[in-house]
Amino acid sequence: MQLPAHKDISSAFGLIDGRLDQVKELIDKQLSDCSEPVGRLVEYVNTNSGKMLRPGLVLLAGVACGKITDKHIHIAAVIEMIHNATLLHDDVIDGGQKRRGLPTVNSLWGNESAVLLGDFLLSRVFKMCAELEPRFQSLIAATAVRVCEGELRQVTQRQNWQLSEPEYIDIITEKSAALFSSCCHLGGLLAGADETQTQALADFGLNTGIAFQITDDLLDIIGDESKTGKTLGSDVDKSKLTLAVIHLLTELDGSEKTAFKTKLNAEGEGRQALVEMLRSYGSLEYAHSRAQQFVAKAIGSLTGLKESDAKKSLIETARFAADRAI
Repeated sequence: MQLPAHKDISSAFGLIDGRLDQVKELIDKQLSDCSEPVGRLVEYVNTNSGKMLRPGLVLLAGVACGKITDKHIHIAAVIEMIHNATLLHDDVIDGGQKRRGLPTVNSLWGNESAVLLGDFLLSRVFKMCAELEPRFQSLIAATAVRVCEGELRQVTQRQNWQLSEPEYIDIITEKSAALFSSCCHLGGLLAGADETQTQALADFGLNTGIAFQITDDLLDIIGDESKTGKTLGSDVDKSKLTLAVIHLLTELDGSEKTAFKTKLNAEGEGRQALVEMLRSYGSLEYAHSRAQQFVAKAIGSLTGLKESDAKKSLIETARFAADRAI
């Protein structure tokens, strides 16, 4: 099984291009007063920004319910800085050598610099959040707690060969989907959406985030580094159980599971051997189909939202979450 060819998110974000530029400008402004050599590290991260998927969701949710305000730009910048901080920490945890097609901070300047730079970004987030109303502060803080708890849960479940699919979904809901959900929830809330609309947007974001993470885990196994732009195979190397592997384990008998674990731990052979087994047992197809199911749930959440270009863009973004091969 191969995932579909590269799909670009830029078409979905055409509606908010100028606003996303404002988010980038605000992030640059918030980090522009750093002294050297910290400034050099910050500039390296800022000039190599990614797809801006999460701040894009904040803005699209806002347009879908009303108008984008300065608060949307502010919170979108906060969300992107939180995301960038988690990526810096993830690359240290996973030993990542490439991110967004370029060497990671930890590969260039060491783990200590990467960890502290992530902490530095979060400290600036705290400062920016202090300017927000308490209800927005609480939402962002609660989301940050969920993301960290999800990451911790995943680390503690390494080599847990009994991990179930519902447990896996719970973990990625916390570590990834919670942030997607908050992006959409906050975007609607800032635009004056009512409770029904904000809940619909939160549900949309949650299911989109789950689909995104399932696909991300698939790409870690079968993706092309020249397209993803980041180091792959870390889940296999770290014995993290992802949905395709969980499905495979349910298909194997006792002796086959033992053989599978041996192959997985064979240095230099683990990833290719795993791909062959996942393909032969239909596990890659299963994981991809589950991602598509969560996309369908996400789109279904928007049924009550009025038709608009913003709603179409949200739907396109959800489809991108499960169909990308980047």
